[in-house]
Amino acid sequence: MQNFVDLYQQLDETTKTNRKVAALQDYFSVSSPADAIWAIYFLTGRKLSRLVKTSLLKSLTIELTQTPEWLFNECYDIVGDLAETIALLIPESSTSHHISLHELVEDVMQPLKHQSTDDQKQAITRLWNLMTSPQRFVLNKLITGSFRVGVSEKLVVRGLAEAFGLSPKVLAHRLMGEWEPTVEFYQSIISKDGGEGDLSRPYPFCLANPLQADPQTLGPSSAWIAEWKWDGIRAQMIKRNNKVFLWSRGEELINPQFPELEHAAQALPNGTVIDGEVLIWKNERPSTFVDLQQRLGRKKVSAKLQKALPVCFMAFDLIEFQYHDWREKAFSDRRHQLEQLLHQLPHISSDKPSTPSLFPELESPQSQVMIQLAQTLDFDHWENLAITRQRSREHGVEGVMLKHRDSHYEVGRVAGGWWKWKIDPYTVDAVLIYAQRGHGRRASLYSDYTFGVWDGGQLVPFAKAYSGLTDEEMRKVDKYVREHTVGKFGPVRHVTPSLVFELAFENVQLSGRHKSGVAVRFPRMSRWRTDKTPEQADTLDNVKQMLQQTTSLTKDAT
Repeated sequence: MQNFVDLYQQLDETTKTNRKVAALQDYFSVSSPADAIWAIYFLTGRKLSRLVKTSLLKSLTIELTQTPEWLFNECYDIVGDLAETIALLIPESSTSHHISLHELVEDVMQPLKHQSTDDQKQAITRLWNLMTSPQRFVLNKLITGSFRVGVSEKLVVRGLAEAFGLSPKVLAHRLMGEWEPTVEFYQSIISKDGGEGDLSRPYPFCLANPLQADPQTLGPSSAWIAEWKWDGIRAQMIKRNNKVFLWSRGEELINPQFPELEHAAQALPNGTVIDGEVLIWKNERPSTFVDLQQRLGRKKVSAKLQKALPVCFMAFDLIEFQYHDWREKAFSDRRHQLEQLLHQLPHISSDKPSTPSLFPELESPQSQVMIQLAQTLDFDHWENLAITRQRSREHGVEGVMLKHRDSHYEVGRVAGGWWKWKIDPYTVDAVLIYAQRGHGRRASLYSDYTFGVWDGGQLVPFAKAYSGLTDEEMRKVDKYVREHTVGKFGPVRHVTPSLVFELAFENVQLSGRHKSGVAVRFPRMSRWRTDKTPEQADTLDNVKQMLQQTTSLTKDAT
């Protein structure tokens, strides 16, 4: 385990990518397969199911250290992390536990789930007493399911690839989907010529970078293909050996939530993987993401819900065809083959691609098509595309995607091939009314905020946001919160409503779950409005007018 703790500290103490990769390479080069696969499991964000209650860890710490509960709570409030608080309060041990990582997980941690409370206390106490503070901290992180470190899955793959001389793209593919942390699986992923046998395995998603500059900087418009940027769930539809798998970008198998898509995909030929977007499709157009959320996370979707919230898969890329990996082919070739493939499906018109009614000149005669081909946008120069992009909200989309005709299907976000040119977000000036401590490196700062807008002379909670400020600005807000707290509700601080911020967000919808009656998507702080007083902040009516405008645009488009 000590090697894993050392790796954690090396990754946590540097922001240099090359140092992180070197630390990972060194670790995998010397670790046993049994330890290495568990390290990959945790470093790539996978977690064990909850082993013990956090309340037990808290009460055990209080009991062992004789710390008053109020003092423990104060320490926790300052540190902001339970695992770290416990590691700091338990007296330092002069010994170091030499148990291996896989023995710790398999022989000690996993059995905790099935033990009595007394046995759990004894096992955890024994571990704490045998460990150094850094070991104890990592153990607590693993037990509580809060293990996180500043390294992406892409960097883990790079470190592993360099340790064994493998292609990062091949390794990334082998680690996709569901897998168990076994020695056999580890041997398959580091094999020179194996590891591709899992029928359900998706490919790492190719991601686009946001386009901040003028598209003229991308060169001739003729080198690019444009599509709408859909607001749904990114997914890969897989058909192999007569079995269908639908994987989300978060590597979740979502077949149960969209059974009609699983049925529709049976029409695909075996050895096919299509990249696309899952959308709720009503009245020949995409519905809201709020509607889509009603179908997420369910083990079973009733026929009634399927009828109320019909779904479609908007296909825009072909990454496997006839069991061959097509990622190294040009996007224009992949797109052409996708068109040919979908035209042959029995539930899609054979003479033209199925498209939404927002393109009346290409309207499909089908009333509801489960698998649709994402239509490309015609433009002969960038100015024309800019005009089309401004109509995005009319069509229920977020903007435009730009894909270079020669681009490959890369792993993750690689600049140059794909760009997302989103429309400008909605903005509202709102007042900071509540604050809460953050997590991780922000655990000692009040960095999570609730904002209000005016409604009948009162500030109504409207949105929560925690991103968008610089570190310096966040420290200033933290100081303000500490000096202007007028009430406490557990970890939440009610502050004097004086600070105004411009909030940006992607969409606004009616919501019965929120006091304001509306919900916004991806709220963030775009700037601190030091030039405005609280009285100059926006009203709830202003926000609802945005909703009405969106609804009006939608009706006009249909």
